[in-house]
Amino acid sequence: MDVERTALPGIGLQHVLTTGRGRQIGVISHRNGRRDLVVYDKEDPDTCVVTVALSAEEANAIAEFLGTARIVEHLAELQRQVEGLVTEQLAIAPGSPYDGRPLGDTQARTRSGASIVAVVRSGQVHASPRPDFVFAAGDTVVVVGTGEGTAAVAQILADG
Repeated sequence: MDVERTALPGIGLQHVLTTGRGRQIGVISHRNGRRDLVVYDKEDPDTCVVTVALSAEEANAIAEFLGTARIVEHLAELQRQVEGLVTEQLAIAPGSPYDGRPLGDTQARTRSGASIVAVVRSGQVHASPRPDFVFAAGDTVVVVGTGEGTAAVAQILADG
């Protein structure tokens, strides 16, 4: 796979990816934050067949969709490579002491040695949530650490 990066003076930056099947897909990052997703003609790579303008928020959502799978793949690979590393998915149950409270209030990393690396809410993944991320009942929290550490985070989320 080849990614070509080109500065576009006065506009921003263009990244073009050539897929294994020879298709070219690009992202034009404008200086104002807008992103254009571009699909180039297979027969004439200088011609766009589709351009989709995305706001910064829409571009971030697509990046999360695509990036989340990669994060999960990396975690699974790390788990295979590093003995003792565990990935757990824990639910924020209704009535949890952290329902409606920010991640930072858990002090999970300090108290357990395990890390909260993502939160899944209504099918949307929030990778690397910040300490001010507010949990809600029904969230699935992805935790990485030792078995003991992830069990400690489960206890924290359930009991405080």
